Amino acid sequence: MRKLLITELNRLTVEEFKKTEKHPVVIILDNVRSLHNVGSVFRTGDAFCIEAVYLCGITATPPHNEIHKSALGAEDSVAWKYFENTLDAVNLLKEQGYTIIGIEQVENSVLLTDFKCSKEQKYALIFGNEVKGVQQQVIDNCNQCIEIPQFGTKHSLNISVSVGIVLWEVVKSFGMLESQ
Repeated sequence: MRKLLITELNRLTVEEFKKTEKHPVVIILDNVRSLHNVGSVFRTGDAFCIEAVYLCGITATPPHNEIHKSALGAEDSVAWKYFENTLDAVNLLKEQGYTIIGIEQVENSVLLTDFKCSKEQKYALIFGNEVKGVQQQVIDNCNQCIEIPQFGTKHSLNISVSVGIVLWEVVKSFGMLESQ
């Protein structure tokens, strides 16, 4: 085995990425306070070629050095919008035909292992504040909620980790990995 050189990875330029067909997914960050988490979401969103990241409430926006440290430039490739109120983002995406899914531990949540995407559907995935999670009023406006199964003493994961896990499963569910 030999580690590949950066020049062998055939990475898209920012311009090429912006022209590439995206997976029909928007990530909504509901009052996420950590700039590391915001930057990581951009970087993961770029890796999985999603449509956009919507930053809501107290969530910081680019340009910001602390976001850039984790995003490594993905804040320039992934489209993003800021909304003062998370429900405004949710309502806009509902009008555009997105299925709104909270990533949260709630009554009647669907385990991520049981969730399957439809290739004909667009999805908005909402991740909440590191301490309080997704706001209840936002949960009330979701079509459903997905929960990541956990087996230890802690009952939460860092948002950057959760986004990676959920996006992997969503992209896999779309069947997009076979074409890579």
